[in-house]
Amino acid sequence: MYDMTNLARLKTLDAAAADGMKAFWAFDKAAFAPGALDVRTKQIIALAVALTTQCPYCIEIHTKEARKAGATDAELAETAVVAAAMRAGAAITHATHMFGT
Repeated sequence: MYDMTNLARLKTLDAAAADGMKAFWAFDKAAFAPGALDVRTKQIIALAVALTTQCPYCIEIHTKEARKAGATDAELAETAVVAAAMRAGAAITHATHMFGT
């Protein structure tokens, strides 16, 4: 089901929803442009989010971009651990809703 070649189909979205997709691509470009955070940091953040949302496309894209921006294996590994802790932490804190009702 997940195949990076599927991303070529984004052109269908670009054509069928031109205004919305132009806005999306402009937003995406602006979000990843260097600013208060450098590109490497932004790509590491994106990778952590991709790991928690478990999007294989985003994991592949942002791993590649993070490496291109200079991220090391150690940084990527710590990113994975932080993402795992965040996902586990959400399960634990949401468990508090089971009590007191």
